[in-house]
Amino acid sequence: MSKLCSAQEAANHINSNQRVFVHGGAATPTALIDAMVEEASRLRDVELIHLHTYGDARYADPEYARSFRVANLFVGHNMRGKLDGDRVDYLPCFLSEIPQLFRSGRRALDVALVQVSPPDKRGYCSLGVSVDVARAAVDSAKVVIAQVNRHMPRVHGDGFVHIDELDWLVEHDKPLPEAPPTPPSDEEQAIGHHAAELIEDGATLQMGIGAVPDAVLAALKGHRHLGVHTEMWSDGLLPLLECGAVDNSEKKIHPGRTVSGFVIGTKRVYDYIDDNPSVSQYDIGYVNRVSVINRNPRVTAINSAIEIDLTGQVCADSIGHRVISGVGGQMDFIRGAMTSEGGKPIIALTSRTRKGVPRIVPTLRPGAGVVTTRAHVRFVVTENGAVDLFGKTLNERAQLLISIAHPDDQEALERAWHEARS
Repeated sequence: MSKLCSAQEAANHINSNQRVFVHGGAATPTALIDAMVEEASRLRDVELIHLHTYGDARYADPEYARSFRVANLFVGHNMRGKLDGDRVDYLPCFLSEIPQLFRSGRRALDVALVQVSPPDKRGYCSLGVSVDVARAAVDSAKVVIAQVNRHMPRVHGDGFVHIDELDWLVEHDKPLPEAPPTPPSDEEQAIGHHAAELIEDGATLQMGIGAVPDAVLAALKGHRHLGVHTEMWSDGLLPLLECGAVDNSEKKIHPGRTVSGFVIGTKRVYDYIDDNPSVSQYDIGYVNRVSVINRNPRVTAINSAIEIDLTGQVCADSIGHRVISGVGGQMDFIRGAMTSEGGKPIIALTSRTRKGVPRIVPTLRPGAGVVTTRAHVRFVVTENGAVDLFGKTLNERAQLLISIAHPDDQEALERAWHEARS
């Protein structure tokens, strides 16, 4: 029996009361999602579980309340306005532990919807830009439905899936969604320079996506023998790979290779990773495992925050009670960097938002999630400088953080800290 079928025929294999994994990031299988939504009238209480996805996520709209529920492992832009804490909810979990969540059966998967490259002559497809938690989903789901796309790059690592592991194949060729870089502001460029001064030659980097990580990377072109072992990367890393500043030569794990779990960027990045033996993507349970991360030298983890209080507590997934992202891998790499020889965990953020809201605050907002505890925070960088909180008392920490807050906020922070201590 041929496995090739239409998207609508494939969606017929999704049934009520099942849990369905949806491949995320630039690998979001939009044709399969659309076909599933078209089946909403016959479906009841289907739980969809995924990291951030591209597209309008119609399944989370109120009109489909009887058909679909959503457990977000990371709340992307397309879900923020739909999160109601009931039918559409957030499941906090370290990125490194999500594969075990699936494999253990604690969140057992009935169906996995993934997007892959066409099979090679030996029958192997690639999960391409997003191996991350999709590897575990394919391994543990009872039924795997794959959207086969010739635009999906073939990426080295453990994202290869033999066609025998795929139950149904839907051919749908469409360019992958792109996330072009945003030009950094003056403040973000200043953060980049301050952070770059903390990064040594031969360091192993972890960074995310966005203007701040890109600004840090842009300031590293004069460095040498940098390595990359990160949960994800984007266009900002390409200039360092092309100029030779990143050569991965001093890494102990996968020397000579840029290692990650997923990639989001532009076609330029997708073309770069296609069949490139210097790039490998792996199961995120491996990439983000502390005992793997810390075997590399001078791991420098660059993460951001929504706000940080004067004792060093970091909120990185919510604005008060409103969840806007997820726990992700911040703590995985903070801990990995802390325990790496010569490692440096860095929290980098502008002192104020673009709307002028302070981000160094006396106390976190009510409902804010503490993603990184004050005991884990070491280096904090804003456009006003860098401070090291390791080995510092609460009062010493507060004074250091006030020193890199926005100048117009410093007096109020001093007063609030004094009142809190009196």
